[in-house]
Amino acid sequence: MRILILGGTSFVGRAIAEDALRTGAEVTLFGRGRTNPELFPQLSRRIGDRDTGDYRALAEGSWDAVVDVSGYLPHQVGEAMDALGDRVGRYLFISSHAVYVREGLAPGSDETTPRRSPVRVRTFEELDDDTYGRAKAACEDDVLARYGDRATIVRPGKVAGPHDPQDGLTYWVRRAARGGRVALPGRPEQPVQLVDSRDLARLVVQLIADDRPGAFHAVGPAEPTTLGELITTCARVAGSEVEIVPVPPVARELLFPLVRAEREQWPMQQRNPAKARAAGLPATPLAVTAADVLAWDRERGEPPLERGFTPEQEAALLAGI
Repeated sequence: MRILILGGTSFVGRAIAEDALRTGAEVTLFGRGRTNPELFPQLSRRIGDRDTGDYRALAEGSWDAVVDVSGYLPHQVGEAMDALGDRVGRYLFISSHAVYVREGLAPGSDETTPRRSPVRVRTFEELDDDTYGRAKAACEDDVLARYGDRATIVRPGKVAGPHDPQDGLTYWVRRAARGGRVALPGRPEQPVQLVDSRDLARLVVQLIADDRPGAFHAVGPAEPTTLGELITTCARVAGSEVEIVPVPPVARELLFPLVRAEREQWPMQQRNPAKARAAGLPATPLAVTAADVLAWDRERGEPPLERGFTPEQEAALLAGI
């Protein structure tokens, strides 16, 4: 099996490359060569730039499947498809559950949930909370229009695991490990539906192996954990004890890790994974994911995080409670 990964050295792409290698696949990576260039020295690399439309490195070669991890703008996906033409068997596009409508959503929504109206933005500066999912929807439409039954769409929810460049689970793992009173600017009963990056990767590789078309949720268990349970699980794997202290919500623009202050957003953390499970999506226990993130974070030296409270901010907030 020959697999081309468009973006295979950062988090999700890295996990997909590792899982594909586990199966014995012949993997080729396409990217700028700037992110983790030391990874996978044994693999063939094609150097190009999706931001500038430089796909010259893909002018030759053929693959059984391409996995598009780094396509966010419709023109990026269109240019990649133009460059590859019919020299790929299957085009698997990594989309997002942000493509779905948000209004009137009920827990347990599946892949037939109506999508938001597509939008064709041209630059990353145009991507925001409103346009990100709609741009992904436009990318999906273009892949399906070009490849038909040779197209596969994977829609991840919140992804967690080692090498995560965001601060979602990492913040809570690190904070719970310190123990003590933990400030939570949200509600402990809020559902949280995380998917381990390695489970997502396993699904992608299995879908390619099975030559399976269609759209699939890559999300956590059908019965999600709660935010409070997630924090106590992180504490348990770290050998610490915590007391969760609800505090007032932070400003919306701060995007506090994993917190969804508005109840209307909670069903977005309760999607149905049944179709993906039947296709091969594993379910790594949260405790395993948390332990692995804790070990990775400590190994890298626990660098400053961009989101969440600093210890000083949290202490000041808790002093009056």
